[in-house]
Amino acid sequence: MTAEHLVWISLAGVWAGGINTVVGSGTLVTFPVLVALGYPPVTATTSNAIGLIGGSITGAYGYRGELTGQRDRLMRYGAASFLGAIGGSALLLLLPPGAFEAVVPALVGMSVLLVAVQPLIAGRLRRRSEGDGRTGFGLYLLVFLIGVYGGYFTAAQGIMLVGAMGLMLTDPLQRLNAFKNVLGSIVNVVAGAIYAVVAPVDWAVVAVLAVSSTVGGVIGAKVGRRLPPAVLRATVVVIGVVAVVHLVTA
Repeated sequence: MTAEHLVWISLAGVWAGGINTVVGSGTLVTFPVLVALGYPPVTATTSNAIGLIGGSITGAYGYRGELTGQRDRLMRYGAASFLGAIGGSALLLLLPPGAFEAVVPALVGMSVLLVAVQPLIAGRLRRRSEGDGRTGFGLYLLVFLIGVYGGYFTAAQGIMLVGAMGLMLTDPLQRLNAFKNVLGSIVNVVAGAIYAVVAPVDWAVVAVLAVSSTVGGVIGAKVGRRLPPAVLRATVVVIGVVAVVHLVTA
């Protein structure tokens, strides 16, 4: 790895770690950078997934205050993400290149729309008290499918999680963001462990991203927890739109 590559990957890692904690879609920063620097797409995907684990865990820990009393719910959602990540990792290894990316822009765009209109729709769906945690099978299925997507490509899974949970749960947006950070961490750890054994990985890239994304995760947690719900929602929508444009034009 050249000094120039080190600098670019480090900067991308800090940004990805921070934006993953606040919103999600940090992979849409690091993945294009790695490909632009000459790394094969599959190697860029696997190395990126492993390298960002530290940042995702740091971000999840930074939001621990929003998860007080939510252990049981988090374990149920986490089980769905865990199983989905296994399925998504298998898809990356079994499907031809580009097979799944064809639907990615539509999935991300739908999630952005859900985040944008959630305040209007959620009021009609609320038949339970704020944060009581009761929900049906539909949410677990969505979390599982997002885990499949995250295990395959990882980019923008945070936006999808916030969109799905925001529509079907009544919790404050900051708590949903905390759920998103933990579930994203689970997917990254599971997918990363599988990639490390059976897929091509550039360990120099992993090392640089691990350090830089961890720094970014710390910064992102401090910033994200201070954002008002309206600002956080707007940030999710803006980043999501940028993600869709990037995926369509890439």
